[in-house]
Amino acid sequence: MKPPRLAFLLALSVTRISAQPAPDPIIAVRAPVVVLTHARVIDGLGHAPLENQTVILSGGKIESIGADLKIPDGATVRDLTGKSVLPGLVMVHEHLFYSSLAGGPFHVNEMEFSFPRLYLAAGVTSARTTGSMEPYTDLEMKARIESGTSFGPKLHLTAPYFDGAGTGIPQLHAVASPAAATRMVNYWADEGFTSIKVYVNLPADIMAATITAAHARGLQVTGHIGKVSYREAAGLGIDNLEHGFMAMSDLIPGRKPGDPSNALNTYRSLEALDPDTPEINGLIALLISQHVTLTSTLAIFETFTPGRRVASKAELDTLAPPLRESYLTRWAAINLQNSKTSRDAFARDMQLEARFFRAGGLLVAGTDPTGYGGCLAGYGNWRAIELLVEAGLTPLEAIEVATHNGAKLLKIDAQTGSLEAGKAADLIIVNGDPSRNISDLRKAEIVFKDGVGYDSQKLFESVKGLVGIQ
Repeated sequence: MKPPRLAFLLALSVTRISAQPAPDPIIAVRAPVVVLTHARVIDGLGHAPLENQTVILSGGKIESIGADLKIPDGATVRDLTGKSVLPGLVMVHEHLFYSSLAGGPFHVNEMEFSFPRLYLAAGVTSARTTGSMEPYTDLEMKARIESGTSFGPKLHLTAPYFDGAGTGIPQLHAVASPAAATRMVNYWADEGFTSIKVYVNLPADIMAATITAAHARGLQVTGHIGKVSYREAAGLGIDNLEHGFMAMSDLIPGRKPGDPSNALNTYRSLEALDPDTPEINGLIALLISQHVTLTSTLAIFETFTPGRRVASKAELDTLAPPLRESYLTRWAAINLQNSKTSRDAFARDMQLEARFFRAGGLLVAGTDPTGYGGCLAGYGNWRAIELLVEAGLTPLEAIEVATHNGAKLLKIDAQTGSLEAGKAADLIIVNGDPSRNISDLRKAEIVFKDGVGYDSQKLFESVKGLVGIQ
């Protein structure tokens, strides 16, 4: 028989051992020093890839990149022959909510478990939420991710939408006056949000007060607008406009300042637009001169455009069964209706986004995973980048838009967004060459965030059937 004290110590030891968490299989690489050898390096700055490179990661940062680097003793080494390394994606129109299946007024549910994992699985290491429905859930998820208790990208949080009367979405609260706008900006700034999103029904006077108050607190303002035109918003000092030119009310025939937002009229104006008209060229020049960034969100608009792709099996498997069924039903209806206006407006927007980029505008990318089920976090990020290439950008340019340009907008380009020594070890290992075939992004294997490598496939598998539920 063991002495009582020895028995107690043995029991305590067993308790301590059993209390230690088991290694999480989602974490593929965790080591003080990681060396990636024989890699194709795509730096995110638009430069041609460098072949047969060695990348050394140490202390959560990129220590060095080169062809003839000495491998440190004791390092964890991975041979990436035939594979590419590129920066983690910095995507700037993301959400932690998704449309529900409710039959009543438009309603969304928070996807606080599935969406952060999907983003990280696709290689998104930094994401701006660009409009919040459950702001305190967003704050909590940011804290959990930063503490390491949840998986997800580095989150840059946008406050709840600043919209005017007539929103039609019960979860949004209309901002009643310029004074109310100022009060709300200060409240959410105090809570830790770093940007504001103005929405389709917000009038110009309240938008002006929002922008002034936000800038006074060091917050950026972006907008999915309609009641205020792009030209008017640029004059008010807005930093960023969402959805390319798909939300532009400037060229609606007969439009007067303050007219209600009307998406159908916007699409019709795009459909009828002569792309060489002085009005659109002048608008692009104005946006660039006023340093207004444009966010491309082609993946969400594709889902409303007939003749486009249906969601892949992997995407459908990620949806909860009722949402999967409703998505396929709606997709079929859109294709049966076969709206020429939708097709033409989508094609024209792609053309104008490429023109804005070629003219020197700061184009960034986002997913906007909303709609009716066809545009998901993660998978939608890949599709958004593929569509930039379809719009006329080269694969290297599209990667730059989705990495370095996003970091520039968020003012984190000194820390992340490109593969350079001294920056955070935020990068993606891809089994292919997305500099030649952009869809090779879908072959992501490991996503590093601050030097920790996550298994992309295991992250995707962990949320199968959950989108629409949690």
